Amino acid sequence: MTPPPPPPPPPGPDPAADSAADPCPGLGTLVVLFGATAGALAPNLGSDETDLILLVWQVVDPRSRQVGTLHKSLVRAEAAALSPQCREASGLNADSLARAEPLDKVLQQFSQLVSRDVALLGGGPYVLCTDGQQLLRQVLHPEASRKNLVLPDTFFSFYDLRREFHMQHASTCPARDLTVATMAQELGLQTDATEDDFGVWEVKTMVAVILHLLEGPSGRLFSKLEVIKQKYETGPCSKADVVDSETVVRARGLPWQSSDQDVARFFKGLNIARGGVALCLNAQGRRNGEALIRFVDSEQRDLALQRHKHHMGVRYIEVYKATGEEFVKIAGGTSLEVARFLSQEDQVILRLRGLPFSAGPTDVLSFLGPECPVTGGADGLLFVRHPDGRPTGDAFALFACEELAQAALRRHKGMLGKRYIELFRSTAAEVQQVLNRYASSPLLPTLTAPLLPIPFPLAAGIGRDCVRLRGLPYTATIEDILNFLGEAAADIRPHGVHMVLNQQGRPSGDAFIQMTSAERALAAAQRCHKKMMKERYVEVVPCSTEEMSRVLMGGTLGRSGMSPPPSKLPCLSPPTYATFQTTPTLIPTETAALYPSSALLPAARLPAAPTPVAYYPGPTTQLYMNYTAYYPSPPVSPTTVGYLTTPPAALASAPTSMLSQPGALVRMQGVPYTAGMKDLLSIFQTYQLAPDDYTNLMPIGDLPRTVLQAPKEWVCL
Repeated sequence: MTPPPPPPPPPGPDPAADSAADPCPGLGTLVVLFGATAGALAPNLGSDETDLILLVWQVVDPRSRQVGTLHKSLVRAEAAALSPQCREASGLNADSLARAEPLDKVLQQFSQLVSRDVALLGGGPYVLCTDGQQLLRQVLHPEASRKNLVLPDTFFSFYDLRREFHMQHASTCPARDLTVATMAQELGLQTDATEDDFGVWEVKTMVAVILHLLEGPSGRLFSKLEVIKQKYETGPCSKADVVDSETVVRARGLPWQSSDQDVARFFKGLNIARGGVALCLNAQGRRNGEALIRFVDSEQRDLALQRHKHHMGVRYIEVYKATGEEFVKIAGGTSLEVARFLSQEDQVILRLRGLPFSAGPTDVLSFLGPECPVTGGADGLLFVRHPDGRPTGDAFALFACEELAQAALRRHKGMLGKRYIELFRSTAAEVQQVLNRYASSPLLPTLTAPLLPIPFPLAAGIGRDCVRLRGLPYTATIEDILNFLGEAAADIRPHGVHMVLNQQGRPSGDAFIQMTSAERALAAAQRCHKKMMKERYVEVVPCSTEEMSRVLMGGTLGRSGMSPPPSKLPCLSPPTYATFQTTPTLIPTETAALYPSSALLPAARLPAAPTPVAYYPGPTTQLYMNYTAYYPSPPVSPTTVGYLTTPPAALASAPTSMLSQPGALVRMQGVPYTAGMKDLLSIFQTYQLAPDDYTNLMPIGDLPRTVLQAPKEWVCL
């Protein structure tokens, strides 16, 4: 007898019905989080670099619509001083914060309490939900970075309630302008107006908003998870790349030894684009304390601008807007060799400087040793060379991890042959800048092309008839200086205002004023010393024309006295220019004392000085500076000098047609013994030489010399 068939199984859950009942399939438990600092509140939360003092949170289960226990925890702040705004809104004081737990202990309690509440509501993963981006990106991550705390993975992803609300109610104001109160008002929610506990009302209202949103159409609800990058990713940039100017900032004031990782740590919490940190180099190839940073979107850029004058160590960093063209100019490159070198991802780059010219890959690998292997061996080394193939002594090396790079950095100033080698952290942008600079350089390093001389000389003075202004605002103009001096401005000599700029061409905060007499200079100093200009007091100190000229030539003038310019060589100006028919030139007193009077040009070649008519050139007059023979030469107010005459031996063999042209001869001193005509011509590549170029270069007195005699000299006709 066959047994009867088994009864049919009970009906199981209908997936379609579950999908309809669950408005957000795949969404885990939400942890609604609110925080406050000791300084500014929303929307400027975190912009003043103050510490976190409060965390309030509550767990919400989207499926069952159940909520957990509401928790509130105070956080001990290192600087317990509360801003008036925070004190009024929170009702807290320094004594209550002093008894609170530090941030690391509070975060441990947060993880434990959240895990317990999530387990009571059914378990599973959970995601944070905050009111805006500032709490996590601008407060928690930067503070954890400053205090060397490692945050759990939970704090690297979250939902932005403002953005989720705006996706369902796009007719309201922009997401960044929403608040908890405006969202509740838009939904018509009744909130507890009697709740005066700071942070508790905000969390309760956010939970009510979330539950109301879950009741409505949920096709796009909690679909965009905000992610915070845990690590900065390096990478190359091409000159052909198009970078959005709304995503780039310029950071100024960085320590010279800072790396791209240090810059990324300063902007911790914000998402920097791959290869988005470009450290800027000066004319000598060294870092100048600036960097261009490219973010993934404009919202991250706007948050980065709020970190203006935040601190990196003991230095505050200025953050300004920049353009995409500036970033590509610094970080972009066209070399295929560099592109292949930088194509390996997640590599740490080190720069080696001072290598012997004969050093090859085997020598560098042996110098680094087996304890810090280079990625790919010889393929992980990039040697920097001149356009003609000669080595520069620089190279870049790739390492697979931070530990290997640290081991290599311990070889800093180690010996390779008879030379010590310097090792520094580097970036992909620095590799591009160094290679671009050497790829476009001539065979011998050349000085900057000369500029036209000024249309008026630097007037000579008697005694201490000048004043020095120290501590000027960087935005100060000549008009501001004239207004600052007040009645004393009437005693300024024509063309007597000289603004001093630094090596980057920016205002240095100093200026020199030439007065009509020493008495007028002393009176101006006594009247205006430590007078305010744009919220800064300015020191006004009398000085002499010689001291002023010394600073304008590149020297320094401190409280302890003067230091000379970088070189005692005279300044050389081009012979004639079409812009100015006749331009007088003078030799400063300290330079003229170095040479006998016979070495200077006759007075007949110096035309009469034009009559000055104003304190400084008018708006239509272009101001030029003389070219100086030393480097660096700060672009300051003009200091003009004359020419050196050619030795008689060269004049005797020079063509008469060349001698008839004033200033057609240039004397070169200190030429290397190995220099040839090709090398000399590369120096004068920006000038137009005589038609017979090679025949116009004549060695002077090419006789046997001892090491104590003058170096080789040439004359260029």
